[in-house]
Formats: sequence, structure tokens, C-alpha cells
Amino acid sequence: MVKRTDGTESPILAEDAGDGHDKPRLRYGELVILGYNGYLPQGDRGRRRSKFVLHKRTEPSGVKRSKHYIVQSPQTSKAILDANQHSISYTLSRNQAVIVEYKEDTETDMFQVGRSSESPIDFVVMDTLPGDKKDAKVMQSTISRFACRILVNRCEPAKAKIFAAGFDSSRNIFLGEKATKWQDNVEIDGLTTNGVLIMHPKGSFCGGNAKCGLWRECSVGGDVFSLRESRSAQQKGQPIYDECNILQDGTLIDLCGATLLWRSAEGLQHSPTKHDLEKLIDAINAGRPQCPVGLNTLVIPRKVNISDQVNQPYVYLNCGHVQGHHDWGQDENTGARRCPMCLELGPVVTLCMGLEPAFYVDVGAPTFAFNPCGHMATEKTVKYWANVEIPHGTNGFQAVCPFCATPLDGATGYIKLIFQDNLD
Repeated sequence: MVKRTDGTESPILAEDAGDGHDKPRLRYGELVILGYNGYLPQGDRGRRRSKFVLHKRTEPSGVKRSKHYIVQSPQTSKAILDANQHSISYTLSRNQAVIVEYKEDTETDMFQVGRSSESPIDFVVMDTLPGDKKDAKVMQSTISRFACRILVNRCEPAKAKIFAAGFDSSRNIFLGEKATKWQDNVEIDGLTTNGVLIMHPKGSFCGGNAKCGLWRECSVGGDVFSLRESRSAQQKGQPIYDECNILQDGTLIDLCGATLLWRSAEGLQHSPTKHDLEKLIDAINAGRPQCPVGLNTLVIPRKVNISDQVNQPYVYLNCGHVQGHHDWGQDENTGARRCPMCLELGPVVTLCMGLEPAFYVDVGAPTFAFNPCGHMATEKTVKYWANVEIPHGTNGFQAVCPFCATPLDGATGYIKLIFQDNLD
């Protein structure tokens, strides 16, 4: 059994431990946090990492709805007090609540996501801040401690369903008196405070032809609704009957503070690997791109956060010309630089490779970069993300670079790169 740093034991990590003769576990898919270029700034540790791989459990861990009933004092009810019983408590008033009991489901595996470091959470997610996150600190998180749960069918892995809220250490979910909740005929359902939003892409994520779909809200029971007027409004949206909570390759999940990308196992088979991306970097460097001012050869670094080397390339964001570090054409008042190739005046930024393979919608040369951060990727990848609106604040949306979460600038949010290479 692998021990955690918080003193608890992880059934996820424990399943990796073995004598080396166990057959590889089936991979359901990956959850990847938008805004990180392959790993967390402090390094990936245990359940706190930039992405989480969902593997088939050794034993089924899923639960399904069993029965429900009304109680006068939910805190002392048998289901709440029983640490082995999964249950959801919907508080109607101070003296009345509906308890929904859940039973073991041998056909599914359950994975939980949230801010809490308690053992029921498989993937610990903290608020994502844009840009360089080395010394970034979040004063007050808006992500729920037990944000959501995903249930994957063990026999049909393509059926991965998402539900708002996760079970705590006592295997309970509590929706307080002020939480949005409703009862349709017999069934009761509700929404969490800041909600769990999902966006299914229209079309296949792999291939780069998909379009951004509409953002919806997922309920505790797994139903899909249009968005509330604001993030934590009391009134729920309209039910969307022709959409469901089954994740598809490229589905985005917003937890109000962090946005996750779901990549299915099948989709990842058609995506580039990290090795593929490194070979693309080598191919560009093999062309020996030069700086037209310093006449030195530029080298795109294989690792992120290496920006102080002499041969580091920079890109002029208004024209796309790639050059080395020099002081030619600098405007002392604005800090902008005039490109020596085309004399266009504008900002200059370090050029760096987008190294998280899950964000790529196709395989190809990294000929475009996001504006204003300078992360390189394929043309289709850059253009796809530039047209995806990510929830921001209580009811706003903005396009961001998936590798660093920096809001995009300019009319398009990206620039085509122009290298001066293969000059021999």
C-alpha cells in the first residue's frame, strides 16, 4: 500500500503497486487541467497534479440510486450516521429533509474531483491562475471541496457520466436549505452552490474540425440544464432534454476556479505523444533558424521555463517574425519593438512549445503561437482554442491559452510564426 503525505492511504495509487507481473489496467481516459504545460509549477505529487489518468479499478467502486424517504432530523438519521452507506441529504427546511440512499453498483467505477485532500477525492484540483504560477497564491477558493464525481461503465468505458457534488469521508452529500433543489414527481435533484458546468464540442475533437458547443450545468442527479443567470443564482436553468451528462472526447468541465478537459482513451490514441512533440521541436531546431540581427542560431528549448539562454527565440506578436534577444528598434516609452524584418511596431514575447499533448487537436508542425503568451502549437490546435469561451467570474466568458490560462489578445488571439531557417 502506498502511503500519502497527508497520512491517509490511496486506493488509486495502491493499485499501481504490485509484483510487476500484473497485466496493464484498462485506461478509461484523462482529466487535464487547463492552464498547465505538462505539470504543476511545484511538480506533480500524489493526487495533486496537472492531470489524472482514470484506470479501471481492481474492484468496482461505483454506486447507484437505491431508495429515498423523508426524515425530520437528517443529522441523526441512520443513513447519515452509517459511514458505510452512501447517501445524499436534500434539506427542505430546518425540520425536514429527503434522504436518497445509494447502493453498490458492480457495473461502474467512481472517481471524485475536488479541492479537499481527504481520501475520497481522487484528483485534488486547486484554483488556476493565468500566466506564470510560480509564486501565485489564491486568497479564497471558489472550487467546492467535493466538486463532482464521474462514474465509468466497466464494460462500456465510453460511457463516463459526470454528476455535480462528491461524497465526503462519511460517504454523504449535503445540500443545505439554501441550495437550489426541486422535486419532479417522485425524484428529487439539486445544484451545487457555484455549479458544475460542461461543454461538449460539436464534432470530433481529434482532427481539429470541432466547434465550441454551448455551456450547460450538470445537476447532482446528472441531468443537464441551461446556465443560471449568474453562477450561484437560486433559480435553475431550463432542462436540456437532447443533451446528456456522458463525457465525450474534448468535453470541458468547469468547477468555478479551474477548467478540466476530458480526453477519452480512444481519442488519446489519435493525439500526439510527448515524444512526438519533442521530435517536432527537434525538426525546427534542425533547420537552424537564425536571428536576422544577431545572426546567431535560435534554439527552441525542450523543457519549459528555460527562457534565459542566449539562443532563446522571441516572436513579434503583430507580425509573427521570430528572432533572438536584441535591443534593436525598442521604443523607450512603450517598451514595444519595431521588427527589423518588416518594421511593424508591437510587443515581443518569449516563444515556447506547448508540451501538454492532451490539448492538441491534431498532429503537425507548431507553426502558430497564442497571443500574448507565445505558446506554440499546430494551426488547428491554436485556432480551436482561440474560439473556445471559458467561464470567467460570475457570468463572463473568455478565450485562454490552454497551456498557461492567459486570456488571449488581438483580433484572433494568435499569430502565424515566420522563421528565418534552412538558409544553408
